[in-house]
Amino acid sequence: MFEIRTRRAKIVLQIVMTLIVIPFVFPLWVMVQGSLSGQGWENYAIVLAVPELPQFFLNSILVAAATIAIVYVCSMLAAFGFSKLRVRGKEIYFWMLILALTLPEVVLLTPLFATTSSLGLFNTPWAVILPIAALQIPFAVLIARNFVDGIPDELFDAARLDGASTFSGFRYIVVPLTRPIVAAIFVLTFIAAWNNYLLPLVFLQDLSSQTLTLLPQFFVGRFSDDQTKVLASAVISALPVIIAYLSLQRLFERGLAAGALK
Repeated sequence: MFEIRTRRAKIVLQIVMTLIVIPFVFPLWVMVQGSLSGQGWENYAIVLAVPELPQFFLNSILVAAATIAIVYVCSMLAAFGFSKLRVRGKEIYFWMLILALTLPEVVLLTPLFATTSSLGLFNTPWAVILPIAALQIPFAVLIARNFVDGIPDELFDAARLDGASTFSGFRYIVVPLTRPIVAAIFVLTFIAAWNNYLLPLVFLQDLSSQTLTLLPQFFVGRFSDDQTKVLASAVISALPVIIAYLSLQRLFERGLAAGALK
């Protein structure tokens, strides 16, 4: 780890870090400031008074929780298999999976629409959960595999000598030791599932099944466009993501750094 000792170097580093952070903080500041324009805190009261808000919140929790569960199970099992199991052609399968990272969400709308309609999943939460999970699994496997690669093979050899099965090695060795990377996967998947706007807009047609990201649509109509309420809705929608990140910040940063380095 690098250590900066001189005061001048610390000042330069502080200035550089501040300049890097400003482009990311400025839009958030504008969003909060805009949400307080006009009626001030009354904007938030009006947004919170929307009758469908609790249902939207519950729908978002359902989508996020189910997506996280699917991504966690699939990515950790895949990472364990790619890292520690002897599977013929596993590197080919791994890079085929990584190629999925190049697929943009918009390009997949038409085949996803046809698939969900044929399976009877259209206008159900699964029409949103499964595509989001599928789009998140490749990157989750990438960082999880690098993390599992750091677990010594001697632990698995010792477990086999004691009569443990392959699944027992995964359960009692991989699962406890991968908590940092799990936190990173949790936060990244939660952000992707909670903030997704396009898939709920296309695949969830009933008002009762829509998610919190569609809340601003209540204040944008053909003859009205109340941007203060739209910004207040955006702030309310972003709060759970901010809380989740702050709660798991240390584990997230540790896991992401360990998963990014092999």
